[in-house]
Amino acid sequence: MQIAIASGKGGTGKTTVATNLARVASQGGQRVAYLDCDVEEPNGHIFLKPEITDRTSVGNLVPQVDAETCTLCGQCGEICQYSAIVRIGEKVLVYPELCHGCGGCSLVCPVEAIREVSLEIGVLETGHAEAIQFAHGLLHVGQPMSPPVIRAVKSTGFDAELTLIDAPPGTSCPVIEAVRGADFVVLVTEPTPFGFHDLKLAVEMVRVLKLPMGVVINRAGSAGEETLAYCAAKHIPILQEIPDDRRLAEAYSRGLMACDALPDYESLFANLLKSVCSMGSKAG
Repeated sequence: MQIAIASGKGGTGKTTVATNLARVASQGGQRVAYLDCDVEEPNGHIFLKPEITDRTSVGNLVPQVDAETCTLCGQCGEICQYSAIVRIGEKVLVYPELCHGCGGCSLVCPVEAIREVSLEIGVLETGHAEAIQFAHGLLHVGQPMSPPVIRAVKSTGFDAELTLIDAPPGTSCPVIEAVRGADFVVLVTEPTPFGFHDLKLAVEMVRVLKLPMGVVINRAGSAGEETLAYCAAKHIPILQEIPDDRRLAEAYSRGLMACDALPDYESLFANLLKSVCSMGSKAG
């Protein structure tokens, strides 16, 4: 089973939920894999403290043009929707940072003047945090294309009964790449106007992908009535409400797992795991 933990905005507690679910599932005897797909700013390792045993380069295929063979027909530029390759005058220019690696330009070239070469854009690190199988991606600074690194993280091939995917925040292409193929999506939100606004965007994204979902409200308090009413109207289950507890923030600031630093929260995350796995199984 693959469970994606996502959020419409950053700072809602997504990684807190994902790492604690991984810990309680592992302590319960399940074979667990934790995949940190927030490759621009991964922080699951701060809490799980894994031992990294392997580091692999991740590249994106970009076009390389043989100027002597090229006839300047311009077909490569016509097919590229992102202007990563364009003909300007008597030259064909390539902009690797815009390339999505689809290979279309090389396919349409009538004289086979274009070949694809790998450009390193990040790295994949794998290891283990006690019994938890661990992987995260690290996108190189200045590289805008994170989906290839996310795909590398998701293709690690761990032998796991439960895979927890810590998705990037937001609702753009990286998030879609991370949650694609999941059996269930947990949307983590907070009871603030920004949190509520971005939750609605995230819900629409997940519905377009036709994936089952539930909501976790972090820092829950009296200001969450609007979120509760919205989820009830949209028939979205509230999986858990995590209290607005200063002790949680203090543990987080020290890089400690909530279920380790505060034993009374172990049952909260265990119940959340049970609800998520139950709903994921029914959806599957």
